[in-house]
Amino acid sequence: MTVIVREIRPEVRADLEGFAAVRHSALPFYLITPDSLAHDLAHFHPEARYRPLVAEEDGEIIGSAQVGLLHENPEPVQGFVNVYVRPDRTHRGAGTLLVRTAEEYLACLGANRLLAWVLDEPGNRAFADAHGYRAGRSAHFLRLDLANGTLPPLQNLPPGVELRPASDFADNPRPVFELDAETTADEPSEAGAAELTDYEAWLEETWWHPLTSLELTTIALVDGVPAAFTAARTDGGTRYNTGMTGTARAFRGRGLARLAKNDSLHRARAAGYTEAFTGNDTGNEPMLAINKWFGYEVCATEVRYVRELG
Repeated sequence: MTVIVREIRPEVRADLEGFAAVRHSALPFYLITPDSLAHDLAHFHPEARYRPLVAEEDGEIIGSAQVGLLHENPEPVQGFVNVYVRPDRTHRGAGTLLVRTAEEYLACLGANRLLAWVLDEPGNRAFADAHGYRAGRSAHFLRLDLANGTLPPLQNLPPGVELRPASDFADNPRPVFELDAETTADEPSEAGAAELTDYEAWLEETWWHPLTSLELTTIALVDGVPAAFTAARTDGGTRYNTGMTGTARAFRGRGLARLAKNDSLHRARAAGYTEAFTGNDTGNEPMLAINKWFGYEVCATEVRYVRELG
């Protein structure tokens, strides 16, 4: 049996389905569909030089890698290498081939620092160590049982505060972009602060993404000014995910993010979603406390591994 690594073919449905299936089997708490992958391939920012790879064994896709540049982060030039292999197809050399191919590609682009998310499990961590990566920050995946769990009741809104779905901003999403950019800049990360400055790219990559639910994304306004939000994504079936929840600096400490997320979760449950997922940096204690209040439980942990290239 022979394992080969190649670029994904966006026009081939079987490639999209195989890539998504690998990610779902290795990381079941991460939302991805063939259609969302196709959108990413078509709309990823050109400066990211995004190049997803697949590993095939006798024609069957058994591994995948997300590969590209972190173009929203300042110097040094940083690349990302996120490799996943089907749990029932490990120890065949697919992971090593994916890493080697990704590193060669990123080195040719001038990357001098590589970052990789690695599941916090002995085998995965040993693999990263063996390939010259060192452990950095970590992040939790959290799961909430929407079907059988009990959400906190909806709270009365303070004076001047209103909650609105993102769909109300469909004619002019820029205020939501500005809120997202400010909160993203303060998010803890091994890669450093990300700078969202390209509004048109944000529309393509985030606002119009096929997993984004504008109806379930909630914006909290204070006296008409967008102050906090929780961004919702869904897989079109039963799973719901909040990819980002944050508050503008001038409005922090008022519980607005909690109000926005509670509203979104209640509406997601009413819409028939049965599982809610989210993720948090393990050092983000305020957001971890909020998610614990909702009833989320840690279901897995990833570690951000780093390799410096000479």
